[in-house]
Amino acid sequence: MGNKQSMKSTTAEAKNNNIETSATDIPFQSTSVEIWSQKYCLRESDGTAVDSSMEATYQRVAKALSIVEKGKKKQDQWYDRFLWALRNGAIPAGRILSNAGAEAYKSDTSTINCTVSGAVRDPMSGILEKNFEAGLTLKAGCGIGYEFSSLRPKGAHVSGAGAKTSGPLSFMDIFDKTCFTVSSAGGRRGAQMATFDVSHPDVLDFIKAKREDGRLRQFNLSLLISEEFIQAVLQDAPWDLVFPIKEGSEDHEKLDLYNEEVVHWREWPTDDGYITNDKGQVACKVYNRVAARKIWNAIMSSTYDFAEPGFILIDKVNEMNNNWFCENIRATNPCGEQPLPPYGSCLLGSVNLTKYVENAFTEDAYFNWEKFTDVVSVFTRMLDNVVEQNGLPLEQQRNEIFSKRRHGMGFLGLGSALSMLRMRYGSEEAVKFTEEVSKQLALAGWRTGLELAREKGAAPIMSEEFEVTPAMLAKRPEMEADGYKVGDKISGKILHAKYSRYMQRMAEADPALVEAIAKEGARFTHHSSIAPTGTISLSMANNASNGIEPSFAHHYFRNVIKEGKKSKEKVDVFSFELLAYRELINDKAMPFSDEKDAKLPDYFLTTDDITPEQHVDMQAAAQKWVDSSISKTINVATEIEYDKFRDIYLYAYRKGLKGCTTFRFNPEAFQGVLVREDDIANTTYRFTLDDGSVLEVKGNEEVYYDGETHTAANLYDALKEGYYGKL
Repeated sequence: MGNKQSMKSTTAEAKNNNIETSATDIPFQSTSVEIWSQKYCLRESDGTAVDSSMEATYQRVAKALSIVEKGKKKQDQWYDRFLWALRNGAIPAGRILSNAGAEAYKSDTSTINCTVSGAVRDPMSGILEKNFEAGLTLKAGCGIGYEFSSLRPKGAHVSGAGAKTSGPLSFMDIFDKTCFTVSSAGGRRGAQMATFDVSHPDVLDFIKAKREDGRLRQFNLSLLISEEFIQAVLQDAPWDLVFPIKEGSEDHEKLDLYNEEVVHWREWPTDDGYITNDKGQVACKVYNRVAARKIWNAIMSSTYDFAEPGFILIDKVNEMNNNWFCENIRATNPCGEQPLPPYGSCLLGSVNLTKYVENAFTEDAYFNWEKFTDVVSVFTRMLDNVVEQNGLPLEQQRNEIFSKRRHGMGFLGLGSALSMLRMRYGSEEAVKFTEEVSKQLALAGWRTGLELAREKGAAPIMSEEFEVTPAMLAKRPEMEADGYKVGDKISGKILHAKYSRYMQRMAEADPALVEAIAKEGARFTHHSSIAPTGTISLSMANNASNGIEPSFAHHYFRNVIKEGKKSKEKVDVFSFELLAYRELINDKAMPFSDEKDAKLPDYFLTTDDITPEQHVDMQAAAQKWVDSSISKTINVATEIEYDKFRDIYLYAYRKGLKGCTTFRFNPEAFQGVLVREDDIANTTYRFTLDDGSVLEVKGNEEVYYDGETHTAANLYDALKEGYYGKL
């Protein structure tokens, strides 16, 4: 870096002569290079690097995905274009970076980040079959989600066994141990999501499950929250905890099916031999009736203390699903940005927004929309080619991804890019920018999807014929107005383009595009989602802000898993925007500096500077144009009042979000991945020694234990959670 004076002169000269300053060539910090080397650098079995640099990784990925094209001329053409996109902000998700073009070195790995299990159902053989499938999926490097509220509640009679079931939570423990045992390919352990219906009789056990040290730590937990439940909370109404009654079961014989006190007729997502009526409703036994607010308060209390369970507004998810006519979504991938049907799979990629900011930090700063949409278009083709190289281990998964070809393109670096554009995250102008970025990404992607359909063919589901049902007309009454009636046949491309709520919104922006998709189909059914991108942001994007988030902090510590270490290791990192500001504007700048010439501008915000409502507003702005979902965490201060915290979730519901997750630092519960030094320094950890004495150590102090040096915070977390020496 040059000195402060030379930086100021360079900026002034650029402004006066209309020469663009660029933040694209900021030197990578050592932590970023180290994480790339550990996670994404292809290696021989003996550890020798095959990829000599990040550029070599990009070349490997571009080569692997371009060979999908037909003929050497097209392969060479698209290799160049793919490599150009990778150099200019297109960042495939970790499974693609790690495994594309790596068949000769690790043949059993997948390029797919996201999967959802087939329905987990009784009997025992069905549950264990899904556990076996999960093991294969995790071994291939994929994350996986499951719905466990499809299992009978604790204490329910098991026909033929003369016993009562131990309930869903006990079976979740089996899946948890499988995930912990199976070391995922590509240098990471497995990731899992468990979803659970808010009307299940064991819902309170699910909500409280993680209060037990070390339990279900290989899972993220999310509740499936219905519109009916939200209304019951708002009206302080009672809430029935129910589960379906099987034909010929003991309950079938004993219960009066038309007594509303003991049986509740309702829609149910699966048909597993349950009693149904002519409306398609399922008879459900009422196991308990409680105040809806009792459950709501339990959710809020657990989330306040333990950051889980998350919150999936499942009716909104299904209402906005592009495949509304053939899917009933009940689960998501581990981070929640991909709601998927049974055996559903989705590949991911993110566009680094910092690559398109010109004249960063100056009054002439602007976003290069033309370059951005060009990269999105090329990246869309690149991600579509990943489908042909999916490497999924199960036939059902492969059938699903080939039929619908869904992928999830999003962005990262939003918080960093806003700072470079001199906008404050959460402000009105930042909300407008976020919506416009999401909109332009969507339009460029769907235009390319139409072009690809014309060139290579539409996703097979587009040409399938579907029979119009009463349920279909109830969900889309405009179909009846258009002349459709029960029993008619209609193609998937029409149901997708004309009657999907999301595509109806797209038609407002580009009616000719959507009309053409209705006639010709698109290459894929879904194009966008915004993932958390923690590792690829830190490595391939030089610690640009994660996904849709603001920067966590501008100088902080991150806990990372390093091979051979028995606990996580603390590494020192800078935000990308701080690196860029120091490189381009002021090499003395540092957060919290008391020196006048080292202070940062007021648009350098971090997550603590953003109100919960602003976090939700930013997510809502993007969600309008994202056809899948968004993984976002609303970080709140440790000292936030409980009543104010509780209101966040209802605000998210009113803003039309599909889900909501919060995080409040609570060292008694867990140690986070992103760590502020002052939080750790202000926390005292207590260790009980073999002789019964207690050692008290500040979280940022180092402890020598078992032949290694650890921070007290990381050692405490590893011992408490049971992963010490098992990373």
